[in-house]
Amino acid sequence: MPSGMNWIVAGLVAAILLPMLALAAGIPFFIALVVSLLVGGGVLVLLEPGKLFPRLDASGAARAKIDFARELLTDAAPQADRIEAAARSIRGQKVAAEVKHLAVVARGVFAGIEEDPLRVDRVRRFLTYYLPQAAQIAEAYGALERSPAPDQRRIAATGELIDRLDAAFTRYAANLQDASLDNLDIELKLLRRSLDEDLGPAASPAPDPDEGKGKS
Repeated sequence: MPSGMNWIVAGLVAAILLPMLALAAGIPFFIALVVSLLVGGGVLVLLEPGKLFPRLDASGAARAKIDFARELLTDAAPQADRIEAAARSIRGQKVAAEVKHLAVVARGVFAGIEEDPLRVDRVRRFLTYYLPQAAQIAEAYGALERSPAPDQRRIAATGELIDRLDAAFTRYAANLQDASLDNLDIELKLLRRSLDEDLGPAASPAPDPDEGKGKS
């Protein structure tokens, strides 16, 4: 619900509750007023839409980067919706499947950023350029198909761009996954160092008894 409507609904609840408490229930006016305001405030909180990354917001970690990631995802989500709608309108099954895959990859990137918004720089160009361009190209392909006199040359050229966009989408999704693996490598290195400090260095693996066989 839009924030302006939230205030209107909360105000109506408070306005309706005040005379009910003061007149019908016989509660002193001042107390009724306080209770009405508190209830209205509670309604406002309940109607407020949820934010992305609530746990990270609470921690205050990298606030500017989190706000930036939230802004990019808010702008990007409608583009994925456009791609999904375009996929449903495309008649050719092969191209429709490719366009639908673009939307699936985009949703996966969104999920990765929601999980760790500090990785947003890896997919910034994807979110701000490739995603809206993909929506525009997918819609154009559908419009070309539905034209009274379809231009096969343009349809083929647009389909080729969709193929290349699919490759770009997949690459950016892999970049995001690589960031997770980089973090895992760091965590493993730190864990190994801590274990070495507490338990001593790990023993070297035993030599392979078969190693060296066949050597002169």
